[in-house]
Amino acid sequence: MKYHIWTEGCQMNVADSQRVASALERLGYQMTEQPEAADVIVLNTCVVRQSAEDKAYGRLHSLRPLKERNPNLVINLMGCLVGIKNAERLKERFPFVDVFSPPSDVGPLVTYLTQAESRSSEEAATLERFALMDGELILPQSQRGRQVSAFVSAVLGCSHACTFCIIPYRRGVERSRPMADILGEVRSLVAQGVKEVTLLGQIVDRYGKDLPDGASLATLLRRVHEVEGLERIRFLTSHPNYLTEDLLDAVAELPKVMPHIEVPVQAGDDEVLARMKRGYTADEYRRLIERIRAHLSGKTPGVSIATDIIVGFPGESEAQFQRTYDLLAELRLDVAHLARYSPRPGTVAERKMVDDVPEEEKMRRFRLLEELQERIAGEINAAYVGKTVEVLFEEKVRGRWKGRTPTNKLVFLESEEDLRGKVLPVLITWAGPWSMQASLPLNPAGLIQPQTASLVREPAGFN
Repeated sequence: MKYHIWTEGCQMNVADSQRVASALERLGYQMTEQPEAADVIVLNTCVVRQSAEDKAYGRLHSLRPLKERNPNLVINLMGCLVGIKNAERLKERFPFVDVFSPPSDVGPLVTYLTQAESRSSEEAATLERFALMDGELILPQSQRGRQVSAFVSAVLGCSHACTFCIIPYRRGVERSRPMADILGEVRSLVAQGVKEVTLLGQIVDRYGKDLPDGASLATLLRRVHEVEGLERIRFLTSHPNYLTEDLLDAVAELPKVMPHIEVPVQAGDDEVLARMKRGYTADEYRRLIERIRAHLSGKTPGVSIATDIIVGFPGESEAQFQRTYDLLAELRLDVAHLARYSPRPGTVAERKMVDDVPEEEKMRRFRLLEELQERIAGEINAAYVGKTVEVLFEEKVRGRWKGRTPTNKLVFLESEEDLRGKVLPVLITWAGPWSMQASLPLNPAGLIQPQTASLVREPAGFN
C-alpha cells in the first residue's frame, strides 16, 4: 500500500503533512512520489492568498480522472481549504473526495482507513490509537537519517484576528500543544537524524498562554535546548506585541537557539496598522527592532531579522505606502516577505472594507519594495564575504551542498565530501541578496579555493 502527499502553503502545513505521513507509515503505507501509484492521496491546502486557493482547486480537479480509473483510491482533502467548520459545500462540489480533514487533524483519515479495513472494531480502535500516538513522529522511510531540519508545531490556530487574515477562521482558536508532546516529538526526530528543529505557531510567542502550568515559549526553548544530539533551534512567527524580554533573554543565553527573528510589521503607517488591527504603531515597531538588536548583539555572527509587508491594503494612500517604504529603508532588515493584498472571504477587511487599490498600483508598490529590499539584503550579505561562519548543511542541490548560517543565510558549497547534517566553519567567498557561496580549506595550511557563484533565489517564508 502506498501514499502520496501534496503540500501547499506555510511551514505549518509542512509539519502537518509530516504528521500525516507518520500516521500512514504506522498503518503500513509507503510513500510514493507518483500519485498514479498511490492507494491514498492527501492534498494539504492553503487559502491565505487567492493564488494558493486556485492552485488547490486545480490540483483537486486533476485527481478526478485517477478516482474514476481506480474507485478504491482514497482521496483526502486537508488543510485550510477545508477549515474547522463543516465541509458540506466541498462535499457537494467534490463527491469523489473520501475524507475531509481540518488543518493539523490526522484523525479523520486514520479513522476512515482503519474502519474501512475488514477487522474487528476492537482491532480497528487499537490500530487507530497506535497511528495517532502524539509526542512521537516517525519520518518517512526515505527521510530517516537524511532529513536534517524539521518543523515542529507548538501553537495551533490563532485568536488575534487581524482584519486581513483568514487563519483564525480556517485553523480555529489558539491552542498550545502540551510541552511533553513537543519534547517527545523533538527527541524522536533527533533519534532519526534531525539536527535542527523550528518551533511553529501563527503567533509562536504566545505559546503556553492557554496552558494551566504557566508555560511560555522561553521555557519551551530552554527545555528543547536540553535535548541531546540537537544542534540548532529556531522559532517563527513572532508578533510585535508578544516578543517579550524573557524570550529575547532566552535567545541570547541559549547557544542552540539561532539569532534569527521573524517579526512581521505588515505596514509602516499607523492608520493602516490600526485598520489591520495589528495593535502597535510604526514607532513601537522601531523600538522593538532596537531592543532585538541590543539583546542579541553578543550572538555570533550577529542577529538577522525578517519581516512581512502587505501592500495595497484597503484605503492605503500613496503617502501611507511611502511611510512603509521609508520604514523598510530605515530599519534595513535582512528579509522582507512581500505580498499584495487580496481579500479573503469572511475576514473583516473583506466584509467591511473596499478593496480600492488597483492591481496595477499594488504591483508597482510591490516592485518598489522588492527592489529596495534586494539592495538592502545585498549590502547586508556583502559584509559576510571574507568571514568564516558556521553552516549546517542539509542536502545536495544540483551538485552543490546547501546549508544555512545561524542567521538563516542560504549558503552553497561545492564538495565531494558527504556534508549532510554537519555544522562546519566555512569561508564566504561571494554573496548576493538571496544566497552566498562558500569554500572549505583545501589543506592544513588553510588555503581557500575561491568559487564561481550563481544567484539562487530563496523562497518566501512563513507568513
